[in-house]
Amino acid sequence: MVSEAKGRLFRRKDGKFLLYIPVDLAEDSMFPFKANEANPSVMVKVSFKLGDKKLTVEEWEEEET
Repeated sequence: MVSEAKGRLFRRKDGKFLLYIPVDLAEDSMFPFKANEANPSVMVKVSFKLGDKKLTVEEWEEEET
């Protein structure tokens, strides 16, 4: 089981930022987000608290209006 891995946050030439998550971590059976061929992407919410060097990543849940 892989519950921790070294990833990378980097800036592309077009100015967008990407967060790389290693395959070993993302394909672990306990990884909380499930992407597959039928659904290759998962919408996520990324947040942080001021002064804290941690990001929180959670599944994005659409709010019903």
